[in-house]
Amino acid sequence: MKRFLSLFAFAMMIMSMFACKESEIVAENPFFEAVWETPYGAPPFDRIKTEHFKPAFERGMSLHNEEIDHIVNSSEKPTFQNTVLAYDNSGEMLWRVATVFGMLSAADTDDEMQALSAEIYPALAAHSDVITMNDKLFERVKAVYEGRDAAGLGADEKRLTEKIYTSFVRSGALLSAENKEALKQINEKLSSLGVDFGRNLLAETNAYQLFVSKDRLKGVPSGVLEAALAEAKAAGKDGEYLFTLQKSSMLPLLTYADDRALREEIYKAYLKRGNNDNENDNKAIVAEMASLRYQKAKLLGYDSYAHYVTADQMAGTPAAVYELLEGVWTPALEQAKREMDRMMPMLEKDHGKAANFESWDWWYYAEKVRERDYELNEEKVRAYLSLENAKGGIFFLANRLYGITLRPLKAPTYHEECEVYEVIDQDDKPLGALYFDFHPRASKQGGAWCGTYVDQSYKDGERVCPVVSVVCNFTPAVGSKPALLTIDEVETLFHEFGHALHNLFADVKYRGLAGVEGDFVELPSQILENWAFSAELLKQYAIHYQTDEIMPDEMIEKIHKSSTFNEGFNTTELLAAALSDFDIHALTSADKVDVAEFERKALNEKRGLITQIEPRYHYTYFSHIFDGGYSAGYYFYTWAEVLDKDAFQAFVESGDLFDKATAERFRREVLSRGGSRDGMDMYRAFRGADPDKNAMLVARGLVREEVDTLADERVREMPRVDTREQARQRAERSRQEREAARQAEADAAATEQAE
Repeated sequence: MKRFLSLFAFAMMIMSMFACKESEIVAENPFFEAVWETPYGAPPFDRIKTEHFKPAFERGMSLHNEEIDHIVNSSEKPTFQNTVLAYDNSGEMLWRVATVFGMLSAADTDDEMQALSAEIYPALAAHSDVITMNDKLFERVKAVYEGRDAAGLGADEKRLTEKIYTSFVRSGALLSAENKEALKQINEKLSSLGVDFGRNLLAETNAYQLFVSKDRLKGVPSGVLEAALAEAKAAGKDGEYLFTLQKSSMLPLLTYADDRALREEIYKAYLKRGNNDNENDNKAIVAEMASLRYQKAKLLGYDSYAHYVTADQMAGTPAAVYELLEGVWTPALEQAKREMDRMMPMLEKDHGKAANFESWDWWYYAEKVRERDYELNEEKVRAYLSLENAKGGIFFLANRLYGITLRPLKAPTYHEECEVYEVIDQDDKPLGALYFDFHPRASKQGGAWCGTYVDQSYKDGERVCPVVSVVCNFTPAVGSKPALLTIDEVETLFHEFGHALHNLFADVKYRGLAGVEGDFVELPSQILENWAFSAELLKQYAIHYQTDEIMPDEMIEKIHKSSTFNEGFNTTELLAAALSDFDIHALTSADKVDVAEFERKALNEKRGLITQIEPRYHYTYFSHIFDGGYSAGYYFYTWAEVLDKDAFQAFVESGDLFDKATAERFRREVLSRGGSRDGMDMYRAFRGADPDKNAMLVARGLVREEVDTLADERVREMPRVDTREQARQRAERSRQEREAARQAEADAAATEQAE
């Protein structure tokens, strides 16, 4: 008895200690707090630590399961309120934790965060599968879906019901128990492989350092040299010059360095990331992910993963995607070949008649042609494009179009380089908060993106303002010289700010109506690029960082004249990546491919891609599609470009690029509506017609508006430009065909899953 009492006392002591420990965790873990007392409810980054995430994920999943159990075990008849809306509102804590973790693990990661990602993401995939494959839950959702018309639901309620039902079906709700288990295993494995891919890519990018002596850097501008000198000094090699695989470091070297061997060395290193047969090699991961994605699509009743993805997009079918990409590919490639012809004499002059033009020569000689034919030196242009000026440009544009104001906000940040602004609407009501994180560092993934820390929603009838973040990898400041952006970097800033406005203007009633189709999501971002170098806006923000001189008309005119310069190359490398993405996801076999050989055959053999142009991304570092959510979706950018160029014409046609009435219509019909309507319906509501690709082809210099008056036979052979009415009729026929095909695929998939 004495021993039993001792054991009992010991157990009680342990339980008490655990309770105290848990209480400490609850008190210290910001994710366990119901409300964050920060501006706009932004994450309290100053208090969030990596060790907080795992217990927060565990608590979030547990609470989510309880909420789902409450729906499933309800004795009430399934209704929109007790089933669909309850499901849409569930998982709030988990959603909050996952949102913050996802953003931070891309913008400011470390070894501990990466290890946690490898553990957490497969667990999240499994958690999601348990819910979406819950038979009792699906039966309740299905009952509401089937009775949606008789229930007299409002437009938003009906749309939410349909979207949630479709998401369940696409997640395997109709599969047999055996196939559900197989799908769960596939999803968990894909999640794990995606984490491995991203970790390997970051390691490969950070591992490469090219230290160069000054005598090899002839032709490189002083500003680039100063930045490379500072990088080398920080790395412990004072007096040398350091270049990395970050584009803000690599591209200036490719563009200006006279030393051809130097350009070759860094470009080959960039192209070989994830393909060095080392511990960070991604080839096997890519092959396995492509195989697993096909298996997933097959289980769900689709011919390929590309069929699975497009069935839920504006495109509707792979055929529609290929029609667009292949239609632009031929004129783009032919234009690129003509661009190379203009550069060849320069190469031969430098290296002899026997010299072969190589991919690492393209940026260098393209810049030479730009200087010769357009008298435009980008380094001189950059002096007018300081980051502060460009930021002022986007703020000015937002105010002129939409009447909004951005002002500095004191709020917690996750890194000292972050800036925070509050966004105030034209009626002085708050719209949300916006974070900026501009420059590269070892803890940040490459590229640029926009995401949210707090999504727009409604709570107790009040709009919850979003907290949005724009993350970039722009050329940093050096010494007393400010960060001076390239033309591409300025366009990137406008692009990501367009995404930010889309998030900030969102005003949707239900969380499940927030998302839009993937091939629509780039419209709000890409349309803003059209203003970046308009004369009207340049006069507002392009001011020389030393002299305070406004960019002269002569330079603006040169920028405009060169706007389609090198677009054959730019379009070809973009389409090459989009096609290689779509091809590997259009596979109809689970056999693992040799990824390098597959890509070579798809692009070089099948489509005639010349060796002097590399696709924008090779598979082994194609982060968009293997750990970025754009699998079978890199075509989104091209699809949306058709929309954005056509939509911008509405402003052009108004006679005022800052026309407030047009902007208000775009905000009302597109930016604020989230996914409450189909993308094409939103587009038609704004533009009054379906889009055609004329404006996009003209903007890229791939066609000319009055083809029949041109004497150049090569231009005569370019794609015909339809009239707007012809395009509208053709687009309507195409839409009807896609809708019919999509419905047929959905019916077939549902039948196959049921069987």
